[in-house]
Amino acid sequence: MVWNDNLTKRKSTGGKKRPYRSKRVYDVGKHPVETTLGDTTLKSKDGHAGIAKIKIVKTNLVNVSDPETGKTEKMEILDVVSNPANADYNRRGVITKGTIVKTEKGLARIVSRPGQTGTLNAVTYQE
Repeated sequence: MVWNDNLTKRKSTGGKKRPYRSKRVYDVGKHPVETTLGDTTLKSKDGHAGIAKIKIVKTNLVNVSDPETGKTEKMEILDVVSNPANADYNRRGVITKGTIVKTEKGLARIVSRPGQTGTLNAVTYQE
């Protein structure tokens, strides 16, 4: 296969390579919900096969588990410390899986996917 200047795929014979089918409805993705700090706001979307997905648009509460004691408490998020997923998310304070947040009892790392599950769960985090 040879590539020409405008980056269209070509066959070795020089003919154009065409897609074998057009896009289907289930191929089309959706824009991500970028969860931020604020009063809790949820959004519901129908997923594949009619399954409802609850997405967190804004939240200021998190369920923090301590693996050593096995206890889980609902705490308020004071600040988003860092987001290793994306430098832009880190700057804007977007909460995703893996984000480090500051709570009343110290730092916590988010272990759930707020744009997918509708809950925000975390475990205690030591630097």
